[in-house]
Amino acid sequence: MAQQRETVRRTPLSRKRVLSAAVVLADESGVESLSMRKLAQELGVVPMALYKHVANKEELLDGMVDVIVGEIDTGASGEGWKSAVRQRVLAARQILLRHPWARRVIESRTNKSPVVLEYMDSMIGMFQAGGFSVDLTHHVMHAMGSRMWGFTQEVFDDSANATAEISPTMLHAMAEKYPHVMEIAMRADHDDDSVVGQGCDDQFEFEFALDLLLDGFERLHEQGWTSTGRR
Repeated sequence: MAQQRETVRRTPLSRKRVLSAAVVLADESGVESLSMRKLAQELGVVPMALYKHVANKEELLDGMVDVIVGEIDTGASGEGWKSAVRQRVLAARQILLRHPWARRVIESRTNKSPVVLEYMDSMIGMFQAGGFSVDLTHHVMHAMGSRMWGFTQEVFDDSANATAEISPTMLHAMAEKYPHVMEIAMRADHDDDSVVGQGCDDQFEFEFALDLLLDGFERLHEQGWTSTGRR
């Protein structure tokens, strides 16, 4: 162990090494517990040494997002835009499931780095390579939203676990007041072995919504849809 730590200390510090170590720490302990001091300890350096590579915590988080986006497989082996987009989005989802903290960090970023912009540009290019107009592609990207990164904000996120902690009396009262919400939230046919956890935000729900979107995009494209004709 001592020899391993000594090897770490002797390895030249670089931005890539700092960001990679930060991602590992976030994977292990959550991004909330990540600090420059803790990261420096992990790398065997003084905290000030980190600031030669990242200006502050926000820049560190920006760089961590770049690492995550860089892990997404952007190669598309399927034929046609629809298959290619589907593969890309599901590849992104696998990365986000591997790094659960990344979703919150991606949502919190206000600036788009070159790595993020390149990914978005590539995604847009997949639709345009399929013959989509700039007009339709614009609205398609709005509809895709965070799904291009492999996640969505679920309306019934982990609802089964949440309702399990509510007393029967309270559940009965809620069922009377919000019958439709409770009927959906209490459905028992969710997969207990979901990659995300018990509840609606599992792989099936994600792919179900993704396929609905892609089918809709395909129909609009074939119809020659334009936004001017809908306003």
